[in-house]
Amino acid sequence: MKRIFFLCFYYGFARFLPGSHLKLVGKICGRIRLFCAKRLFKKCANSANIERMSSFGDGHDIEIGEFSGLGKNSHVPNNIIIGDNVMMGPYVFVTDNVTHNYNRVDIPMIHQGSRIIKERTIIGNDVWIGRQVLILCGKKIGAHSIIGAGSVVAKDIDEYSVAVGNPCRVVKKRGEADDKRDG
Repeated sequence: MKRIFFLCFYYGFARFLPGSHLKLVGKICGRIRLFCAKRLFKKCANSANIERMSSFGDGHDIEIGEFSGLGKNSHVPNNIIIGDNVMMGPYVFVTDNVTHNYNRVDIPMIHQGSRIIKERTIIGNDVWIGRQVLILCGKKIGAHSIIGAGSVVAKDIDEYSVAVGNPCRVVKKRGEADDKRDG
């Protein structure tokens, strides 16, 4: 019963409050959203930030680490793990773990039902996810990686990667010298 109350309170009120970037009002609103998340998520750090208009299903199996956040207007599924120090831009969308069956060709796909993808989406520690990134369910983004704005993550990304594009591909490793800037 308590869970239903906090889901209703979050989706009916708290998610619409102003963003946390506003000085005093934003901090209070962010605290209200965090208060709800801590009662809905499997694990939610005290330093996490849930931005306005974020959605997360019913939150029952979500884990979010220290100093990490859900960006403004982001969507994550129930079974995601977000490590520590993860920066998530606005409009990031992680697909849900339910997909359509499509193997049979003798009947329309709409009549084949759906299935649950068992793999969890995992975002490692110290990851920066840019604006409007789409991450397909069950993918892993390695620690210390950067995903460029507008990218579509359709396969796992190794740690220390800088990845961009659609489909997302690694363009360099963090820590490697960039000839044009680093001399």
